[in-house]
Order: sequence, then structure tokens, then C-alpha cells
Amino acid sequence: MVQRPPAGTIPDAPGSYQFKDAEGRVLYVGKARSLRQRLSNYFQNPANLPLRTAQLVATAETVEWIQVRNDVEALMLEYSLIKAHQPRFNIRLRDDKSYPFLAVTLDDEWPRAMVMRGAKRKGVRYFGPYAHAYAIRETLDLLLRTFPVRTCSDNKFGRHARLGKPCLLFHIEKCAGPCVGEVDRATYDELVGELLDFLDGDTDAIVKRLETQMRQAATELEFERAARLRDRLAAVRKAIERQQMVADRAEDLDVIGIAGDDLEASVQVFYVRRGRVVGRKGFVVDKVEELAGGELVDEILEGLYGDVAPMGVPKQVLVPEPSADPELFEAWLSELRGSHVTIRVPQRGDKRSLLETVTRNATEEFTRHRLRRQSDHNSRARALNELQEWLALPEAPLRIECYDMSHIQGSDYVGSMVVLTDGLPDKREYRRFKVRGVPGNDDFAAMEEVLTRRLTNYLDQRELPVTERGKFAYPPQLLLVDGGKGQLSVAVRVLEELGLEDEIPVASLAKRFEEVYLPDQGEPVRIRRQSEALYLLQRVRDEAHRFAVSYHRELRGKRMTRSVLDDIPGLGEVRRKRLVKELGGVTAVKQASLEELQALPWLPDKVAGAVFDKIHGPTR
Repeated sequence: MVQRPPAGTIPDAPGSYQFKDAEGRVLYVGKARSLRQRLSNYFQNPANLPLRTAQLVATAETVEWIQVRNDVEALMLEYSLIKAHQPRFNIRLRDDKSYPFLAVTLDDEWPRAMVMRGAKRKGVRYFGPYAHAYAIRETLDLLLRTFPVRTCSDNKFGRHARLGKPCLLFHIEKCAGPCVGEVDRATYDELVGELLDFLDGDTDAIVKRLETQMRQAATELEFERAARLRDRLAAVRKAIERQQMVADRAEDLDVIGIAGDDLEASVQVFYVRRGRVVGRKGFVVDKVEELAGGELVDEILEGLYGDVAPMGVPKQVLVPEPSADPELFEAWLSELRGSHVTIRVPQRGDKRSLLETVTRNATEEFTRHRLRRQSDHNSRARALNELQEWLALPEAPLRIECYDMSHIQGSDYVGSMVVLTDGLPDKREYRRFKVRGVPGNDDFAAMEEVLTRRLTNYLDQRELPVTERGKFAYPPQLLLVDGGKGQLSVAVRVLEELGLEDEIPVASLAKRFEEVYLPDQGEPVRIRRQSEALYLLQRVRDEAHRFAVSYHRELRGKRMTRSVLDDIPGLGEVRRKRLVKELGGVTAVKQASLEELQALPWLPDKVAGAVFDKIHGPTR
């Protein structure tokens, strides 16, 4: 149990504090205007504390703090620490899916419109997120008739540029043809700018321009041009109809709806730009700490805007309950936006109706999530408890690691480690191993190498402070290997050599009859068919196999597609790609003279000579 720091050692200043366990892992991160006042609330009679707070104080071993200059810095520091450590007693925001965005790659020479998921990158404008990718594609298909920007990949763009012939999209007037010089840079940039304005919600000016151009063409008796403009105008209006109008004025705001119970909450966010809903996002909050309504709103705001928000920070954020600290969060959001931001609870009118709509969406999503959660949580709990019983484990295996090997006739030998945490795949903990010391086809030796490397790293790191530990910092509560008695004996031998046989339980799962082998038992354990425990073992075994095979195929693919330009001193990946792109392919690089290579201003003469020598042999 954490002890109260000596009197007078805690500063009466803003900052962030961290509770840590006996091994130095961060259990909870908080922020405070006054560290002294906030921390004093934790050190009182545990009976007076909320249940989860009392559990935190009992579990923690130490408390530390970082003093900062003001409240906003404390908020930003808290967010960065939570993101870095993922403390178990802080609430967690979990996206319920990887939402698709409509993205425009402004960092490209000729910007491209495309559907993107995953991590955001600089130089790209994102619009959304949207609930379904097909909704973006349908909208983009409509907009391309009016804003014919390219949607092709860089490889396709380069191929048609070399051929001097545009693709089909140019012929059906859904691309302006920048690859073959059918549009100049200024006109193309204007098209991209108009597309961005439209996606930002500024649609009136574009509609008026198309109407004016259509009438002008009809007046000048250019009926074919007028018909094309009419079709473009119809496509734009249809795309506008897809954006729900929710405000009388062209204003920007985010609307946050919340619904939940004592354990979790569903959050829905509608992004409104120029009065229209241009994107939405949903996620689930794990309430691992007890929070009042306003405190939950603050945690959601922190998680939502801690990274760069997908649609930026609007002038106004609508929430269902007042923030517990509105001045702090308004100051923080205003700093992110660069101008004043207000957080308010609408009481009447259109904004109140919009908030009720978003909250209703959150309620419906939470109902669906709760049904999934109940079924999934119950089955996982049964599986872990059954595993403990069937395998005679000292405790339910909350962390399971499973290992598998993959190769073809001893080439590209790899191993995989997949991890289940609380019965769910924890992909951040997955690891891949390239087997180094096995000359031929020997699964036992490969398994021994992989397990030895993993567990040796664990032994090396467990004595280090938490902040210095690496990717193998914590042991499994069940180590599972794919195979029969042979693979099990290898795992047991590795554990005995490292002195971990009493600390880490081990088992193997044979594929033929789904039999589980345990150390010092001649007969396998036949877990009851149709049991949750067997399903769990099968899932983790199959996932380890999939992960190993995918890595093996990746290495084999790289080996089979090696280029003459590989392993040239000074020619890294970036230079190699640029060289191939500028000269028009690997064949063109092979045909280039030394003078042509040295004429490239960004390629050092020494590297150009190395490229030429690799292709044609030493010149001297």
C-alpha cells in the first residue's frame, strides 16, 4: 500500500502525478491545479474512498509527480503519460472500428483523392470519419464529375505518364489527365482547392458557379458544354443531399453524445461543418475509475482532442453535461485551435435537438455493445476458469503466449509469439522472430532459439526500472507451444535452463486430436469438446500459425523480389525509390550512362558510380 509522502514535500503547484506498483509500472495518471491538495484526498480512511480509488491506493507502492507551469501544461502532460503507459486504473477510449476517411494527399506533386484508414500522416487533409467506406466511394464518384482530380496510385500514374496515354477515368471525364499533361498545374490546383472547399461544407459558391457557367453556355448556344455542366450540377446537388443539414447557420461544431452504465460508456461524435454533418465517430469508454458526469466529459474531451482531431478543433463543442473544469478545457482547446473555443450544453432549439439525436445514437450503440460484451465477457471468463481447472494452473491465465514456427525446407525460418490478455488478442504484444542459428529443417532447434531469446530478454529486463524495460518485460501465466511432446520437452528444457520452471506454466497443443500435453504427464489432457477452454486454445494456436506464416511469406517475397539496386553503399530506400521514379523504372536505371546518373543533382557522384559499377561491373 502506498504511504503518504512526508509533509511539505508535495508542491502546492499544478502538475501531473503517477501511482506506481512494486515493479514500477504506472497504475494511474492524474492532473491537478494543486498537487498538494489533490494527493491529500487519497491518503484518508479507505472506507471513505470510492471502491476503485481504495483499490488503487492499496495496489500502489509509490506515488510520484511532475510539476509544470500551469493547468493547460498539466492537462497535456497527463494525456501524454496516459498514452505512453496505458495505466490500468485510468479510463480507456477504445475505437469500435477503424473508421475510413476521405483523404486528399496535398503533399503529392499532383494531389490525389482516396479512401484511407489507420494512422494519420502529415501533408494529407482528412474528411470524415464515415461509418462505411462505400459511402465515401459513392460520394467521391459523384464529385469527380465536377472536380476531376486523380484517384490512381503513384505506380499507375507513373505508368500512364511513361506511355503517354491516359486511363479510362480521363475518357469518362472523371480525371483531368495530369499524367499526360492534359491539365496545367494552376488549373489542377484550382480543382483540388474547390474539392477541399466543398468537403469543408462551402457548397453554395460552387453551386452558383456551375449554374452561371451552365446558363452562359446555353446563351452562347454551346449546348453540349451546357449539358455536361448540367450533369455536374446534378452530381454536386446529389452529393450535398448526402450531407445532412442540421443547423440553420453555416457554423462549425462537434456534438458529443454519451450513454452507458457504471462499467462502460458509448460515445458518439458528429462533426458538423458549415451546418452539415460531414463525419461521425464512435468509441467505447472503459470506466476503470469512478467519475462524475462532468469528469467523464473531461476525460472524453482529453482523449478525443489529445491527438490532432480528424476534422480539427471547431469553434464550439456541444456536450450532454457541463465540464467539471470548463475554463481549463476551453483554454486548452483554444490553444489547439488558435482562437477561442466554447464548450456548452445546449438547452433549447436545433442544437438541443441535434444533441438528443447524437445521444440517441450513442444509446442504441451501447445497447448493441452491451449484448456483445455480455456474451463475450461471460465466454472468456468461463474459458479462463476452465483452463485453470483443466491444466491445474495456480491462477487463471490472464496472459497467454503461444509460439509457432514457419519455413519451407529450412529457408526463411521464422517464429511467432502471439499474446492473449484477458482472453483477447493483444496485437501490440505480438512479436516476430527471424531464426538465426538453425542451419536446416529443425523445428525443435528453432523453437528452442525463439523461447531462449524471449525468456532471456525477460530475465534481463525484469530487474530494470519500468521506464527502461523493453518489449519482453512481463512473463506469461501460460506458455503454449504448437505441437506435441517434442515441442513441449523443448519448452520445458529452456525453462529449466533459465530457472523459470516454477514461475511459468507450460503446455503444448497437438493439432491432430487437439490434445494438450503437460510436463511430467505421460497421457495428454483431453479437454472436453465444445468447451470454451478448448476454443480459446484453438484460437490462440491458429492465430500464432497465421502470424508466423504471414511473416514467412513476407520474408520470402522480399527475397524473391530483390533488385539489382539492393545493397549499394549510399543508396538507401528513399534514394532508390527516387532514382527509379525519376528515370522511369529499374530498366531505365540499368540503361543509364554514368554521366546521366552523375547529372542528378541530389545523387552524390560516389553513389552514382557505385550504382553504375553494380550494374555494369567496375569501370576501372
